[in-house]
Amino acid sequence: MQNGPELFVGIDIAKARLDVATCGRAQQAWSLTYDAPSLHALAERLAGLAPTLVVMEATGGLETDVCITLAARGLPIVVLNPRQVKEFARATGRLAKTDRIDAGVLADFAQKLRPEVRPLPDEQQRALDALLMRRRQIVDMIVAEKNRRAQAPRLIALEIAEHIAFLEARLEAANLDLRKRVEANEAWCARDALLQSVPGVGEVTSRTLQASLPELGQLERRKIAALVGVAPFARDSGTLRGTRHIWGGRADVRSVLYMATLSAIQRNPVIRAFHQQLIARGKTGKVAIVACMRKLLTILNSILKHQQPWSPRLAAA
Repeated sequence: MQNGPELFVGIDIAKARLDVATCGRAQQAWSLTYDAPSLHALAERLAGLAPTLVVMEATGGLETDVCITLAARGLPIVVLNPRQVKEFARATGRLAKTDRIDAGVLADFAQKLRPEVRPLPDEQQRALDALLMRRRQIVDMIVAEKNRRAQAPRLIALEIAEHIAFLEARLEAANLDLRKRVEANEAWCARDALLQSVPGVGEVTSRTLQASLPELGQLERRKIAALVGVAPFARDSGTLRGTRHIWGGRADVRSVLYMATLSAIQRNPVIRAFHQQLIARGKTGKVAIVACMRKLLTILNSILKHQQPWSPRLAAA
């Protein structure tokens, strides 16, 4: 590891090309094709530079191979929310946009804001995440086809019905594949049992949390709530006290947590009592549900942290 000033690296990822920029003890910028040999060459080059941070944006999966290759060399990788980077660029007056400029913005973001490095998911976890994503896509297609069927003439409605039947069979197969993968992994199976011990939490919620929120059980409750996007942010100025809003976070996790919370309000005595208290205090239905989402997430976080299954007494405490 080199001594002296630190070095920060930003990588802008496109389908066929990577743009890299550094700032700190050295300022460089270069481009390379997005293929396996170039990635390995990049990993070697960055390993020699010993950067403090290497950052890139989440790009819907294009960043995966870059992360894996660089992490294999022990480089400190952070994958950023694109909205954070966009607002940082706007705040620092970077209105022009090219891939090379974007890489420079990412390096500057790393130097000024120092995002926290978190362990990247392993290969099995990425596979589980990919299967869950595909399952969500199948569910969305089923919903869309059912909506189309309601408005379609009879001939088309019959064809749509056949497609729905095919998609529902694929959904069953996806559920079975997910179940087998979890049962084959001892650690996942143990966490799955702990999470599903909580009334309101089922297979989909448990597996989404394991795949898309590996930090669950490792962070304190405020950080995990902010990570998911169920922590309310203040909107106050002077004497004005604005309405608190949740913002950002991991939408896929928040979506399944919302459905689990609706179930928990009916089946979970602690969440049900908490929801009733909030409504009695005049909270709106939406605010009460979000607060229950946060409480349920806190309970799940505590269960994994302490490796103790659901207990109404411990959850209430």
